[in-house]
Amino acid sequence: MSTEAFDPGRPVHFLHPSYISSGGKLMDIVNPATLAVEGQLADTTADELDAVLRRVNVAQRQWKLIDAKTRATILHRVANKIEATDMRRCAELMVREQGKPYPEAIGEVANCAGAFRYFAEMARDEAGKVAGTTQAGSFQYARYEPVGVSVHIMPFNFPVLLMCWTVAASLASGNGCIIKPALATTLSTLKFMEVFEALPEGLIACVPGGAEIAQTLIASPLTHAVAFTGSVAAGKAVASAAAAQMKPAVIEAGGSDPMIITKHAPIDVAAAGAVTAAFHLTGQVCTSAERFFVVEDVHDAFVAAFKAETLRLRIGNGLDKAELGPLVSEAARAKVIRLVEDARTKGATVVCGGKIPDDQPIGWFYEPTVLTNVTMDMAIMREECFGPVAPIMKVRDFEEAIERANDSPFGLGASVFTTSLEEAMEAAERLESGMVWVNNPMIDNDALPFGGWKSSGMGRELSRLGLDAFRRSKMVIIDHKPVRQGWWYPYPDDWFYETGGRKHV
Repeated sequence: MSTEAFDPGRPVHFLHPSYISSGGKLMDIVNPATLAVEGQLADTTADELDAVLRRVNVAQRQWKLIDAKTRATILHRVANKIEATDMRRCAELMVREQGKPYPEAIGEVANCAGAFRYFAEMARDEAGKVAGTTQAGSFQYARYEPVGVSVHIMPFNFPVLLMCWTVAASLASGNGCIIKPALATTLSTLKFMEVFEALPEGLIACVPGGAEIAQTLIASPLTHAVAFTGSVAAGKAVASAAAAQMKPAVIEAGGSDPMIITKHAPIDVAAAGAVTAAFHLTGQVCTSAERFFVVEDVHDAFVAAFKAETLRLRIGNGLDKAELGPLVSEAARAKVIRLVEDARTKGATVVCGGKIPDDQPIGWFYEPTVLTNVTMDMAIMREECFGPVAPIMKVRDFEEAIERANDSPFGLGASVFTTSLEEAMEAAERLESGMVWVNNPMIDNDALPFGGWKSSGMGRELSRLGLDAFRRSKMVIIDHKPVRQGWWYPYPDDWFYETGGRKHV
């Protein structure tokens, strides 16, 4: 059954295969580049949410009974639909809602098919375990089963791609899915739901709204697992709420990723890579490089090259030719300004940037900013900035760089530029983060686990670990020939011993 066309002018929620008018509180969608109203969304009401929960559960009970090969075939059809669909309208909606440059928006929506193909095939290899038996004549093994219905609470920065990472794994495992999109990217997420036409009716839903919707979904007895990407504070709240319901949760809670430039770094390559790592999506990436530690031998050369690369970047509306769009909101820009001003007050030098661009008086724009003479007592080295700022701290050597990089409550990713194999191996082993990149920051791989240490989260997306997040194990013991076991009641008399005239086991 085909989904109907999405109309961004009509506030709706989605319950496959239909867009259904929502009767909740209306909210304007404001373009962060122009401050123009691009449309409206409506909160999903309590009755609407209840209907969604019940319908997805009904569909999931049938979906889990389908054999793995058939499920894989259906998920490949979803991937085919993504690849065959003209994604320009979805990408344009994302730019208008969120502000990211169009090439990044179209790249995001076009690159989602891989996750569905990977998990479609991964789930066919159930990877249960046949164990060495603890008793003769007994077949003992573990199997995996779906958890039920999973809740997916999405961020604004990669609303479609990150949704696909966990939704593909959950569907492949035999679950139903309910998506709670970020307020800032509700329209593009709803538009993308058209690609799920191959799924059985009612198996997937998208319910717009704020934190109250997320809280209701987590608390509901009709949901059984949670996937979340967002801030540390929100991640802790989601994890606590899920734990109170004894529900498994995958939490990706952002970070303040370090980047180390060693004395063996190729400066031109490092500067180009650092600019992308620091300023991609205007610095609004969980794995953005947010703390730079540069060995003193190459500090000045790196800063000069980094500045030169930064000054090449264009700032503007994501539908124009620009590498940097606006920040997502006024509050987001205010936080960046606060952190830069704190650093400046405490002695940091602004190498470039550090202000609202003169030619962009409208919208939430901020210049890509490079800071030097940065110290660890500055707030920008302790908090997640989530903006286009690269604070650089000069360090004596590689050892100090590792020490400073690990001195953080965050542990999502970390990067290093070096041509020394010894330094590369040491960094991979000693950096306290869930991911380490050497000479190529921010890359991911469907077949490798994505996630952080420390306050940056728990659980993993992608890889087999990402699949297992939405499955539960079951130990099975089968004795093909029923026999009375020697350890069953009643115990033989000679198993007892006597003291003081009384028998004891």
